[in-house]
Amino acid sequence: MNNITSARSKTIATWLLIIVFMVVGQAVIGAVTRLTESGLSITYWEPVRGAVYPSNDADWNAEFLAYQSSPQYKQINAGMELSEFKTIFFWEWFHRNWARLIGLIYAIPLLFFWLKNCIPSGYKKKLIGLLALGAAQGVMGWFMVASGLVDNPAVSHYRLGAHLLLAVIIAVIALKWAVQLLNKTYDIPKSLRAHGRATWIMVFITITYGAFVAGLDAGMIYNEFPNMGAGLFPSEGMSMKPWWINVSENHATVQFIHRWLGVTAGVMALAFAVRGIKHQGWTAPFIAVLIMSIIQPLLGITTLLTNVHLHVAATHQLGAFILILSLTWALSPQLRT
Repeated sequence: MNNITSARSKTIATWLLIIVFMVVGQAVIGAVTRLTESGLSITYWEPVRGAVYPSNDADWNAEFLAYQSSPQYKQINAGMELSEFKTIFFWEWFHRNWARLIGLIYAIPLLFFWLKNCIPSGYKKKLIGLLALGAAQGVMGWFMVASGLVDNPAVSHYRLGAHLLLAVIIAVIALKWAVQLLNKTYDIPKSLRAHGRATWIMVFITITYGAFVAGLDAGMIYNEFPNMGAGLFPSEGMSMKPWWINVSENHATVQFIHRWLGVTAGVMALAFAVRGIKHQGWTAPFIAVLIMSIIQPLLGITTLLTNVHLHVAATHQLGAFILILSLTWALSPQLRT
């Protein structure tokens, strides 16, 4: 690789890393939006006009009037003052506009790199594909919100899960490509790589169930650990018929599955980190996995014990992204052998 090609690859990699950090930031903003029940405060989706923040009383009254026709206002927030509405409106507006900003910071440089022929070989179609995935994420965001604007003032936890997992996938892909463009290579045993991939999948599934817990407000019950009531498994854990519905729709069962997936993922990540450090030494990706394999399960338990405290729960979602991105970082370099 000559110096010009190397410099271009580093530039593209830096740009992709910026996107990764912005997507992670968006996940935290999304967590706050969800935890403050702000996600249904804007009842329409207008990609251009919707970017403008209300600037006068007439604008605010129009927004508030639209919200007053929504199921959330009628069934939960009837009598809410305009000042209270402004708070929840801000978080949803901020969440949407941060997404718009990510789109601009991705699309504009991509066009520039394309016109200047700076994109490394083999990455043009990949980068266009990631742009399309980002656009799909915006559509999924509205698809999720729309599910809570009809009769029941709660978004579908399945759509919430899809929305969160798309964010994870976008961040993971961008990070993987960035690491590869930086030409970070090392030898790693096949067994260790298989261990890392299995751990990555386990963390991904755990995040999926974390989204289900959030969407169902399942973290608001059984705020204790390790028991759920009289024992490890909740008494109503199989109360829904047919039985298999409990796995994804029973609040208690969903929380049970998420908490033990989290513990299992933590143990797997810890073991992977220890093995990686023995093989590679104290390198940054394995140190990151080691730290997060301990911190993330503790954050999950603390979220339960604090009755889903806003700051703790948002940090827990941040931790999930850091853990899966650390695993991606450790697994991304190409093998020499």
